[in-house]
Amino acid sequence: MIDTRLLPATPEGVAEAARILAGGGLVALPTETVYGLAGDARNDRAVARIFEAKGRPQFNPLIVHVPDLEAACRYARFDAEALRLAETFWPGPLTLVLPLEGEPVSPLVSAGLPTVAIRVPAHPLAQRLMRAFGGPLAAPSANPSGRVSPTRPEHVLEGLAGRIEAVLDGGACEVGVESTIVAPGDPPLLLRPGGLPVEALEDCIGQPLITGGSSERPSAPGQLSSHYAPDAPVRLGATEAAPDETWIGFGRTGGPLNLSPGGDLVEAAANLFHLLRQADRLGRPIAVAPVPERGLGRAINDRLRRAASPRP
Repeated sequence: MIDTRLLPATPEGVAEAARILAGGGLVALPTETVYGLAGDARNDRAVARIFEAKGRPQFNPLIVHVPDLEAACRYARFDAEALRLAETFWPGPLTLVLPLEGEPVSPLVSAGLPTVAIRVPAHPLAQRLMRAFGGPLAAPSANPSGRVSPTRPEHVLEGLAGRIEAVLDGGACEVGVESTIVAPGDPPLLLRPGGLPVEALEDCIGQPLITGGSSERPSAPGQLSSHYAPDAPVRLGATEAAPDETWIGFGRTGGPLNLSPGGDLVEAAANLFHLLRQADRLGRPIAVAPVPERGLGRAINDRLRRAASPRP
């Protein structure tokens, strides 16, 4: 069990939080909406630990937090509509889902999709920490999955003490509900209502937001049965690879491509998308060893099942 510390909102507390993040640790930080569970968005293992700490059942995409629009442009492509929204409402409780472009983030952040959810929080303590850290932070709400989102540091400790390194104490959050999520486009999609009123967004872009979606136009990532899929066919639960297959092992199954030789599900989650891409580049069918259906193994198996599902 980890000794979770409550860090004060002082220069020393912010510096310690930045040091923890730089070392791959997790810090709950205040935003104007709710407390977020932050980890280095470029560090696969740190991002995998976010899912583990929350008990999050699947690799749902995470929101990347950056200090300003200039930083956001390092990771996503902004068209005119996205720029108008960002310039109008950032910093603030608006998340934009945009095409990935530029500097890389962990594929676990985007759940292997070609888009990234990104926002610029307005909370001054979050701003200080992001600038002290100097990189993008993946930060879903700092609570166990399915529980009420935390708006005070004591809420975070009630759910995550012993699972994360620290909580940066910023007092009570001002807005108290999560950010509004929008995917600009034709038409623009409202993926989650939140702390920014829809009417203000519609006034800004001059047209209504469309709520929801379908299998052809998902309202949230990961809804298609065949998803996260390489070009090569994928066979699951394999005890060995056929001569014409590329083998992805787990635990003591050997082979150069192994999700985790030691059977560590956090390490396996961190390696999953990278190894699928690496195996796909070899141009042969892929055989994957069984992964336990527990903890992060449930998320790993969910993504593997989607990767192996028949193509539409």
